[in-house]
Amino acid sequence: MTRVLVVDDQAMVREGFGALLAAQPGIEVVGQAADGEEAVAAAARLGPDVVLMDVRMPRLDGLAAARRILARDAGVRVLMLTTFDVDDYVYEALRAGASGFLLKDAPAEELVRAVHVVAGGEALLAPSVTRRLIAEFATRSVPARAVSRRVDVLTAREREVLVLVARGLSNTEIAGHLVLAEQTVKTHVGHILAKLDLRDRVQAVVLAYETGLVTAARTDP
Repeated sequence: MTRVLVVDDQAMVREGFGALLAAQPGIEVVGQAADGEEAVAAAARLGPDVVLMDVRMPRLDGLAAARRILARDAGVRVLMLTTFDVDDYVYEALRAGASGFLLKDAPAEELVRAVHVVAGGEALLAPSVTRRLIAEFATRSVPARAVSRRVDVLTAREREVLVLVARGLSNTEIAGHLVLAEQTVKTHVGHILAKLDLRDRVQAVVLAYETGLVTAARTDP
């Protein structure tokens, strides 16, 4: 059973998401919070597996709340709810450890799937958010140096897979691109996360850009 904490400053939105998720098999809504301060306290008290977190809230925004929650318990998964006008938050929230983003106007089935995905240890980014994230990286200068030695621990194949993960491809798409079995790709991704001490695919994307392994102008291995 996946335990979910729903955080949003709008009561109708919060209660609507809570009712939707509570009706799903395998999901238990353990609580709700109306702002970041309440979210931090509720997460400590209730021990949710997933926190569904709005970005913009009074007293303490979702980004700051996510940082505090993850600092206390790295095992919690934070799924941020965003809209097209909060792009400035995406980069910092991913660096803070959020496991994904979902647009607030996404269909109900996407919300349910997103909770299951992040609860299972995967990461999730809405395609439009991924495009904006890459655009954000494109505006950040990477020092003119060789790719960070941090990725030297990876094999050539693992580096290829990491580049494709950073481009937003799924395991199925990577398998097709590299002519590999999907299970083999999944194994490579697992090795990448373990070797680089990363939480999930989102952190892998951030690292790939920050080290210079991938840039907006150069996305091939």
